[in-house]
Amino acid sequence: MRLSSRAVTLLAAAALPLALAACSSSESSTGTSATTAPAKPQDPNAGLLTGIQLKQALAPASYFPSGFAADPSVARDTGDTYQAPATKNAGTPRCADLGATSWISLTGVEGVSFAQNSYVNKDTSAELAQEIDVYRGTTGADVMKDVTKVVAACPSYPDSDTHSTVKVTGAPTAGLGDEAYTITLTDSAWETGTTLIAARTGTAVVSVLSTDGADNGAASAKKLAEHVVTALKGKSDTSDQG
Repeated sequence: MRLSSRAVTLLAAAALPLALAACSSSESSTGTSATTAPAKPQDPNAGLLTGIQLKQALAPASYFPSGFAADPSVARDTGDTYQAPATKNAGTPRCADLGATSWISLTGVEGVSFAQNSYVNKDTSAELAQEIDVYRGTTGADVMKDVTKVVAACPSYPDSDTHSTVKVTGAPTAGLGDEAYTITLTDSAWETGTTLIAARTGTAVVSVLSTDGADNGAASAKKLAEHVVTALKGKSDTSDQG
């Protein structure tokens, strides 16, 4: 049956409230389902190794030559928590601290976790020190750049013990981690010099110090740095998988 135009108009008018009601119900339903809880902020330390894990990556007592013993006064780590990162104001570095166990602190950048210790030969006074610092994001790469800046700012410094002058030289080192830099300290008043190595692997920077050896500690420093970098790489791979 064909409807008149008037009948069509009446039917259309009657259907309009129903259509509006359905639309309103759909919008209400959609609005309710679209409401979601705010996203949880991402942990900036997610995936970074803790001090406990870094301590396990340091070379163990069995690694060190006969005659070397741990110095408990410099053994420290951040445990299973993280510390707030910090950067000190740029200024003239205290160059004499290049001869200190935690010489990497001269960069002025503190990571979120670290572990360090030192072994000393009581007969020869030779020292082998090791440290690992972990940083957020690409800060580790910036620390490596800062190491070169410290060397540029410290071509030499006075040794207060011998009243002589320590010469400082540095150069990039290939084949160790993602990047590495070696610093050599020499002084005519010393029996042997000191070798420092900073090596980055991912977000971590390994720093070592050696006065062990007639070659200014060069070979023993490189061997220790290689050992720690390899152990640290294994820890990082395990962390990525877990």
